[in-house]
Amino acid sequence: MADDAGGAPVGGHTETHAATGEAAPHAGGDEHHKGDANHVQDTAYPMSPRRTTMTPNPFSRKNTSLDLDDYFVGPRDIAKHSKWPLFLQMHGSILPKMIVPVIVVAAWASLITAISLKVPGVNLGISSILLTITGFVVGLGLSFRSSTAYERYAEGRRYWGQLILTCQSLGRVYWLHAVERPETSKKDLLAKLTAMNLLIAFAVSLKHKLRFEPYTYYDDLVDLIDHLDTFAKSATEDNLVKPKGHKMFKAVGENLGLSFATSNPRKLMKRAESPLGNLPLEILCYLTAYTDELAANGQLPVGMQQTAAYNGLQSLNDVMVNTERVLNTPLPIAYAIAISQITWLYVFLLPFQLISSLDWKTIPAVVAASYIILSIYFIGHEIENPFGNDVNDLPLELFCQQIVEDMETIAARPKARITEFVESARNKVMYPYSDSSFGIWEQRPESAIRAALRNRPHAGFDRRTSHGEKGAQNV
Repeated sequence: MADDAGGAPVGGHTETHAATGEAAPHAGGDEHHKGDANHVQDTAYPMSPRRTTMTPNPFSRKNTSLDLDDYFVGPRDIAKHSKWPLFLQMHGSILPKMIVPVIVVAAWASLITAISLKVPGVNLGISSILLTITGFVVGLGLSFRSSTAYERYAEGRRYWGQLILTCQSLGRVYWLHAVERPETSKKDLLAKLTAMNLLIAFAVSLKHKLRFEPYTYYDDLVDLIDHLDTFAKSATEDNLVKPKGHKMFKAVGENLGLSFATSNPRKLMKRAESPLGNLPLEILCYLTAYTDELAANGQLPVGMQQTAAYNGLQSLNDVMVNTERVLNTPLPIAYAIAISQITWLYVFLLPFQLISSLDWKTIPAVVAASYIILSIYFIGHEIENPFGNDVNDLPLELFCQQIVEDMETIAARPKARITEFVESARNKVMYPYSDSSFGIWEQRPESAIRAALRNRPHAGFDRRTSHGEKGAQNV
C-alpha cells in the first residue's frame, strides 16, 4: 500500500505551492486563487461540511433539489428540525401512499351504500359479528408484519452502528499505532491517509450495494476508489450509460405507492454486461493487504495492535455479510400475500357490516377505519427494507458522513505525546479538589499527593469552594 500513498488526505483540502513544495491547509475553502501559475489547488475528495460550491458535500441533502418530488423521497434528514405538530407533518408521513387506496375504498363504500339505500328491495347489510371475528385475525396479521419489519429496521441500524464503531477503531490503529519509519515517513503518512480513505470507501460502497447500485460513477464514490482495480470500476468503464431520471408520471406513481409504477430495484444488476464483482469485499481486500504490509514491516510493533487491526477487518466483513442477509431475507412471500389479502378483504367488507346501523354515515366511517388499518399495513411495507430510498429508511448518507468526520477528527493531529497533555500548565490533575496545575503538584512530595488523594473522595462539584484548595495547600 505504500505505492498508493498518493491518496488525498481524509476530507482534506490543501493548497500546494510549487515554489516551496509546502502544503498549507485551506481555511474553510472560501477563497479560490485564479490565474496563479505557482498555485495548484488540490482536488481532494470533498468531505468536510464546510465546503463551497466548488467542493460540495456529497452526503448532504442540501445538494438535492427542493422540488415536490424530492420532498417525498428519502431517507429523511434527521438533523433537520420541524416545529409543526406531528399530525400535520407531511415529510415522512405515509399519507401520500394512502391517497389512492383511500379513494378506492371511499368509492367502494359509496357504491355499496347507494345501492343499499337507493335501490328498492336491496339490502346488502350483514351481521356485524363478522367484523369482530375478522378484525381479530387482521390485527394479528398486521401486528406480525409490523413487528418483523421493525425488527429488520432495528437490525440494520445495529449493523451500521457496528460499522461506525469498527471504522473508528481501525482509524485509530492506522493513525496512532502504525509507526512511521524515519526513512519513509512521508510515504507512510500518505499511506495511512489512503487506508483511512478506504474505510470511508468501504462504507459508501456498502451503502450503494445495499441499494442495488453496482457501479462507481456516483458522486460520493468515484474519487474514493478511482485508483483501485475493481470489477465495478471496469464494468462502469465498459458501460458509460447512466440510468435516466424518472418521467413525471412514473415519479408521481412511485410517490403514491402505485405498484405498477415501481421499477425493479435490481434492474441495473440484471442489465449488466460485465462482471460487477463485490466492491465492498474488494476494498476490504485492499485494506487487508495494507494491514499485512504494516505487520510485515514492523509498523505495528505490539501484538495487540495487530490483533485489533485484524479483528476490525473481520468486523467489517461481518457487517457486510449481515446487512446483505437483512436485505435478502424479506418476509416470506406466502405471509406477505396472505396478510395483504386478508387486510384488503376486511376493508372491503366494512361497508356491508356497517350499512345497517349507520346508513349514509357508513362512507366516512369506512374511510376512517380503512385509513387506520391500511396505514399500519403500509408502514410495515415501507420499513421492511431499511436500506432503501424511502423517507423512513435508515439515513445511510448521514452514517457515511459521520465516518468521514470521525476519520478527519482522528487524522487532524499527530499522535499526542505525554508532555503535551500531562505536563501542561492547564492540566488540573486534582480537579475539582484543587485548581493547582501539574507543575505545582509536581513540586510537592509524593506523600502530599497521596494525602490529597485520600482527602479527595466526595469533594464533588457541590463543594467547590476555597476550602478544598486551602486543604490541598495545607497538605
